[in-house]
Amino acid sequence: MQRPKPQTRDISSRPNILLTGASGYVGSALLPLLLREGHAVRAFARDPSRVAAGVEVIRGDAVTGAGLDEAVSGIDVAYYLIHSMEPGADGFAERDQRAAQRFGAAAAAAGVRRIVYLGGFVPSGHPSPHLASRAAVEAALLDAVPDSVALRASIIIAARSRSFRFLVRLVERLRVVPLPAWRDHRTQPIDGRDVLAYLLAAARTPAVGGQRLDLAGPEVVTYGEMIDRIRDAMLVGRALWRVDVTATPVASRVAATVAGEDHELVGPLMEGLVGDLLPRDDRAHELMPVRLHSFDAAIERALRDWEAEEELAAR
Repeated sequence: MQRPKPQTRDISSRPNILLTGASGYVGSALLPLLLREGHAVRAFARDPSRVAAGVEVIRGDAVTGAGLDEAVSGIDVAYYLIHSMEPGADGFAERDQRAAQRFGAAAAAAGVRRIVYLGGFVPSGHPSPHLASRAAVEAALLDAVPDSVALRASIIIAARSRSFRFLVRLVERLRVVPLPAWRDHRTQPIDGRDVLAYLLAAARTPAVGGQRLDLAGPEVVTYGEMIDRIRDAMLVGRALWRVDVTATPVASRVAATVAGEDHELVGPLMEGLVGDLLPRDDRAHELMPVRLHSFDAAIERALRDWEAEEELAAR
């Protein structure tokens, strides 16, 4: 007698969720929203003590593969919010690829229906090593679990977004803010609240399976305009100095020191400012019609959230 096929869960109802990167900015903000929607959520972290209380946490490391089989067992949708930017002899790109391949293999073996990955825009020309690594990660995850979805975003405007914090610190701490040649390149930043709304929708929207979707705010700005409008929102009279020398290797180290950030983060980010970083199309909004906040509203909210926890000296 033929055995009945096992029942598969409909991810559009209320899938069981695995949240990696649960102690990072995006993961920690996404966790309470998932719980509010009634999902059963399990977290995966190298340091469980850094994950908010109230959920099951599996200790592990995607790079080594430790804990992965336990983490993905019984999971319908897994959020992959892991980025390897820490210094190391093997380089972040190799660690990124190794972690994605191991995670994808474990997820496929456990019958995970979808992986939701958040990466960055990929330029049409030659991407920086940082952006190329993000593209390689999404390819590995979609190959492993074909109904997965890769979401791509430019700069996320939020109080805990490290790229936004980097720009704010430069405006706060420099009397004169230099704007190198990349100041005229364009991008389409997005409010952190809108990214979270897209992430929630991606777990339960069947139509996004197998796709790479660009998430963008409603306004195209140059990097110079972005810094200018952050400066205006902070109510400071910083002078903006247009310089035609980029010198990214040196400039990134100086900028990291001024902002109090790790060069391992700032260096790769600045290497990616070699051209426009714009969405390819508007399919994400067509498939998941999220109401978008304006760029200025995003900045104001991010600064307000920041000041709720830490005073800005220049504000």
